[in-house]
Amino acid sequence: MDDSVFLGAIAIGLGALMAVVLFVPFVAIQYRRTGSLTAAQFVLWGAALVYFFAIWTYTLLPLPDPTTLRCAGVNLDPLAFVDDLRAAAGRADGSARAFATDAVVLQLALNVLLFLPLGFFLRVLARRGILTALLVGFGISLLIELTQLTGVWGIYPCAYRVFDVDDLLTNTGGAVLGSLLALVVPRRPAVTTPDRPRPVTRGRRILGMVCDVLAYTLVGVFVSVAVQSALVFSGNRDLALSTDIAGQAGSFAALGVVAATVLITGRTIGDLAVRLRYAGGPLPTVLTRLTRFVGGIGGYALLDQLPDGWGLLGGAFVLTAGILTVTTRDGRGLPGILGRQAPRDSREDPPTGPPDITRSGDARRP
Repeated sequence: MDDSVFLGAIAIGLGALMAVVLFVPFVAIQYRRTGSLTAAQFVLWGAALVYFFAIWTYTLLPLPDPTTLRCAGVNLDPLAFVDDLRAAAGRADGSARAFATDAVVLQLALNVLLFLPLGFFLRVLARRGILTALLVGFGISLLIELTQLTGVWGIYPCAYRVFDVDDLLTNTGGAVLGSLLALVVPRRPAVTTPDRPRPVTRGRRILGMVCDVLAYTLVGVFVSVAVQSALVFSGNRDLALSTDIAGQAGSFAALGVVAATVLITGRTIGDLAVRLRYAGGPLPTVLTRLTRFVGGIGGYALLDQLPDGWGLLGGAFVLTAGILTVTTRDGRGLPGILGRQAPRDSREDPPTGPPDITRSGDARRP
């Protein structure tokens, strides 16, 4: 496999992994920062995350074999690339194509292009201008160059790539150029009312459900890894390999977290992330919280505790919950049916009067 393709695959893989890990906090932050989450915001932030890893993979990888390492030099002569460009022009002998495809020219162009998205993302996502792009671009480029110069901060006995001040200049110039190019992107007005209630759509409900499943899964994985690591490093390697103690601990811990969240707050982790709550209904608070737990991620978590042969029940539960969310009024889904409640934006004022119940027992909007 070509090195550039391999490094690109690494960047995409790491970016996707971090996107999964950071998805729930990202959704929660966006709903509190802008009041909602659009597909465009999600795509842009996802691209920025992949780009962040691409910078490091393309500049630091592949790491050399210590046994064949050849120490690299340094270039402390700023603007030495001007002489290199003149030499490339001489080699091209007037041919624009030969000049554009010269290795020196391509290297300089890649140095600029690599940091161009940085300035773009800083302006479009963080709403920062040229000065910020210049400072951040220079800072990241300097960190990369120092990492190379120090042999990944002492892992290698000497620099495995050339420390080049021209790279600092071209990288920083790329970030500034990206900031300038981002000026052509229509700028949406800054959101000044993130606490204004929004309509509860089925898409928003499904987004909350995705956050619930991810949060449950990630808590289980993290606890399982922690327990497995503790067993191995405490001298119980055989126990760790011959039993599923770590997996069971992670599963029970995840169940405990989602149960505590719902029973204490009345809302799941996904509800909290997308700023939803269930309201109305004739049942007392204790029962509505229990139905919210059983009808949502709690039902899936309970089924997940069953032996391996019962695994299909969890998938069937998720499928049923998704279908009911799409087909029921207001996207209330299974929790709304069980608790006879409807989803509301948590930024709405809570109803002060008794709930209005339909003949079927569903709560109407206040």
